[in-house]
Parts: sequence; structure tokens; C-alpha cells
Amino acid sequence: MLQHSQLEEDELLARAIQESLNIESPPGRGNGNMYPGHGNGNMYPRHASGNMYQPTQFHFPMGFRICAGCNTEIGHGRFLNCLNAFWHPECFRCHACNLPISDYEFSMSGNFPYHKNCYKEHYHPKCDVCNHFIPTNPAGLIEYRAHPFWIQKYCPSHEHDGTPRCCSCERMEPRDTAYVAVNDGRKLCLECLDSAVMDTNACQPLYLDIQKFYEALNMKVEQHVPLLLVERQALNEAREGEKNGHHHMPETRGLCLSEEQTVSTVRRPRFGLGNRSGNMITEPYKLTRSCEVTAILILYGLPRLLTGSILAHEMMHAWMRLAGFRTLSQDVEEGICQVLAHIWLESQLSNGASSSSSSSSSSASRASKKVARSKFEKKLGEFFKHQIESDASPVYGDGFRAGRQAVQKYGLQTTLDHIRMTGRFPY
Repeated sequence: MLQHSQLEEDELLARAIQESLNIESPPGRGNGNMYPGHGNGNMYPRHASGNMYQPTQFHFPMGFRICAGCNTEIGHGRFLNCLNAFWHPECFRCHACNLPISDYEFSMSGNFPYHKNCYKEHYHPKCDVCNHFIPTNPAGLIEYRAHPFWIQKYCPSHEHDGTPRCCSCERMEPRDTAYVAVNDGRKLCLECLDSAVMDTNACQPLYLDIQKFYEALNMKVEQHVPLLLVERQALNEAREGEKNGHHHMPETRGLCLSEEQTVSTVRRPRFGLGNRSGNMITEPYKLTRSCEVTAILILYGLPRLLTGSILAHEMMHAWMRLAGFRTLSQDVEEGICQVLAHIWLESQLSNGASSSSSSSSSSASRASKKVARSKFEKKLGEFFKHQIESDASPVYGDGFRAGRQAVQKYGLQTTLDHIRMTGRFPY
């Protein structure tokens, strides 16, 4: 009888081992954009709850197994055979909520089990616009878009469904979040609106600040150059009237003009001072040519740091024209102008610390007026720097990187002297 009982137990054990071998084993971790579990990619497997496993329950008459959860002998009764181990049913718990997993299927991340719903809440990406779980694409993968700086994740459909995107910080606005539509069709988020420069008069203190910045670099602009804030349409029309002007791509946000023409500048009506985004009044401004530069135009309604960086760029165009520089290739001229815009942004964000871009920029940093900035405005300034540094265009991006490398190696004044003589960056 003892031999017969032992034989039955051996048969039960063999059957249990065989059934455990039939359980799906965890696949290896994938690489790139498709993988189980969680990570930094932008494609997920169809089952957002990760790898699915099915715990198997057995009944054994003798207690000869140790529970992987409580490390005690399991004894008589039910137990689970999961993850190459044995468990009391109440000891096999979700790593997120710590409740027993009694579902027919469970999910894994690393070495930890989860309820399917708990895994989804923790690791399935949610859209930052609609706050829903990002759906699968036709291939069965979870595909999303992500901003390279703000790390904002959103459903691809929001690129085509009219979801507003801020013209300044480029973030998409979450649903039910207020934003401002300016007169020329652009959208502006409320955070960017907080420091936006809305008309020509409001921009004059910033203009004086950047003039002092240039003076501290021994690059004073001797002639008076009018600064006008304009709408998008007026800026594009002025660009068309400029014979040989360079302009920002893909959208023009600033111009240094040398031709005589009439442009429409913007000002805020007196009765609308309380409304930062109120309807703007445009009025004609006749540009007359008394020197090589007739005016600097900047797109209105942009935050102070972005307006200032564009103005610093256009001021460099003006300084070179007034200083008698030869006609330069676009990558050299736009590149060195972007270098000055970048140095100015650094001076605004450094709180008086000297810049690494030039030995002369520490005095420019001190000359720039320091104002208290919100946490968001500092982040915004870093974003504008990132835009300049990561620009992929041959003219603005490659030109900036070549110019910055020259300035870091030889200094700003030596680089400018070399450009004046050769039309190229020193290497």
C-alpha cells in the first residue's frame, strides 16, 4: 500500500511538471521601438498589459514545496506554479497594489507580476492631450508622437484634428485648456502669453537692453534703426519687398530691412490694456533709407526671450551691414547671427555667470538687465536655446554650429575679423 501511494504521488508530480512546461515562457526583451514591458520607445506591443501568463493551480496531498512568497512549506491544499516557483494563492501578489492575483491571466514587468489593469495604469502610455490611453495602430502597436524637448506624448490623430499648438513653445494644448488666438491665426498658450511682447512700444525696453548687450561686446550699432513689431502677413509682405534679405525658415519671425517701403506695425488700443491678447490696431509706417538698414521687423505676440533672441539675431545683420561687411554666404551670415542670439539667451539665463561662447560675453551678460523669471520662463529660454542648437538646416543649423565652434576656439572678435577678411569662419 505504501508503494502504491508513493506511485500515485509521483504520477501527480510528473503531471504537474509536464503541465508547467506547457506554460508560455517569457520572451526575451526586445530592442528598438517595439518591446514588452516599459521603456522610452514610441511603439508598444498590442497587449499594453505586457506579457500574459496563466498561473496553474494544483492539489497535492503532501507538503513538500516552499512558497516563493512567504518562504514557508505549502502543505496540503491549493498552490500556484508560476515563474518557475510555487506559491500559496494568497502570496502571489501584484507588485503595484499588493493584492493577490486571482485573475486567469497576469502581466509581467521585469521580475514582478501585475494585475492586467494595474500594469496598464502604470506602463501603458497616456496621451497628454486627451488623457486617454494611446490606442494601437493598424499593425497592432501603440504608436505615439513625442516632442523632443518637452517630452510631451500624444496620439498621432491630434496632429490632424485641429488640436491647437502654441506658436512659441510648440506644445500641444491639452483638452479643455485655454489658449489665445492672435489676429493672424497663430495660437499662444497662456504660459507663453504671460511674457509676450504685444506691440512696438512695449518692445522698446527690450530693444535698449539688446543695444547695451552689443555695446558690451564692443559692437555698438551707431545709427538709429527703427524697431517695429508686425503681424505675420506684414512680415511676409516686407520679406517679398526685400531684394537680398535672408529670413528665418520655415516661418519668418524677424527681418532686417535695407529697402524703402511702407509696413504695417501693431499697437495695442488704449482701452484694451487690460486684455493682453486684445484686438491689435495696425498703422502704416514709412521706412526711409538714411543708411544701409531701414528697420528691424519682429513678429508680435512672442515671449520676451524669443522676441529678444530674434532681435539679437537681426541686430547682428544690421551691425554687419553698417560695419561694411562684404556680402556673405547664407550659412556664414545666418550662422554668426544665430551665435549672437544664442549668446544673448545664455546671458539672460546665466544670472550673471560668464558665457562659454566668448571671452567677451561675460560683460555682455552683466550689461543685460536681469529680471526675475518664472520657472516656466527659464525652461522656455532653454527650449529656445535647444531650437538653435538642434536646428537641422544647412544654413541656420550647420552655420550656427560652425560659427559657435569658431567663437569658442578663437573668440568673437577674432572670428569677426576673419569673416570680414575672408568671408568664412576660421577653422
